[in-house]
Amino acid sequence: MEEIQNKNEQKEEGTEAAISKQNSFFAVRTTAGQELNVLLMLEVRARTAGLPIYSIVSLPNLKGYVVMETPGLHVVYEAIRGLKHIKGKASGTLKWEALESLLKPKSLIDMLKEGEEVEIIAGPFRGMRARVVGVDKVKNEVSLSVLEASYPLTITVPIDYIRLARKE
Repeated sequence: MEEIQNKNEQKEEGTEAAISKQNSFFAVRTTAGQELNVLLMLEVRARTAGLPIYSIVSLPNLKGYVVMETPGLHVVYEAIRGLKHIKGKASGTLKWEALESLLKPKSLIDMLKEGEEVEIIAGPFRGMRARVVGVDKVKNEVSLSVLEASYPLTITVPIDYIRLARKE
């Protein structure tokens, strides 16, 4: 009796592993700014129709697209049929490596270069603009030259105190 249960458990584990290997990621083009609405409509459709959609992701740095994890393209077509704000259908799969690079947050200290303009968002110099003079990755600090000071002023602040200035 125990042997039969063990075999059944092994079959179930094998089926789950096979299903996870078969799942693919598909991108669906949407109206820009409507990604969250499409995501919510897809979730409702998947639950009501019992579609095998394992995840639906809307990435902030991927405007106009929603990514779905499903076993096949036919499930994507069934899910998006007739939905509002859908602009294009998925034609191919996405690789996990491409998605993973979009999901991992990039550290600000790795992106900063000398001479770049930043805005100070905390501390006594909050609201001022500055130019990066040096970056100390070990201490997680940045040396800045304050642009709005009437004389040359260099300060050192933690990386959390700054953000990249918006280009106007």
